[in-house]
Amino acid sequence: LLSLTRYDDCVDWKKKLTPEQYVVTREKGTEVPFSGIYLNHSDVGMYHCVCCDIPLFSSESKYDSGTGWPSFFEAHGTWEKDESQANIIRRPDNSLGSPGTEIICKQATEQCCRFYFGSVMPISAMCSVTVQSQQARDSA
Repeated sequence: LLSLTRYDDCVDWKKKLTPEQYVVTREKGTEVPFSGIYLNHSDVGMYHCVCCDIPLFSSESKYDSGTGWPSFFEAHGTWEKDESQANIIRRPDNSLGSPGTEIICKQATEQCCRFYFGSVMPISAMCSVTVQSQQARDSA
C-alpha cells in the first residue's frame, strides 16, 4: 500500500534534483543566505515543492524580510489563520541549536521542503523559505 500523505519513496532523488536541491530537501541542509535564485523573484505566480510539485506559497504573500531567503506571511490555502487547507505541516525543530518551527510540505512529509520561521517578525507572521525547496511558477 502507498501512503496518501507520503510522496513515492522509490523516486531516485539524486537524478530528479540538482545537487543543491538534494542537500536541502533530502539531507536537511540550507543554502547560503542571499544566494538563491528566488530571493528577488518578483513575477506573479505560485511557489511549488520541488519534490512533489504541490503549491506551497503564492507570490502575493511574499515580502522582503531581510533574512536572505524568500519570506512569506502565509502558506497557499490559508484562510485567515486556519492552515487546515494549506499544503504545509508545522512541527518543532531544535536542529539549529535553539527552539524553532520547521515547516514541511504536507504531500512529501518529512522527506523534503524544509522551511523555518525567522526572528525578524512574530512567529505567526513570517516564514523564511529555503529557496532550493521550491519552484516558482508564473501565472497562466
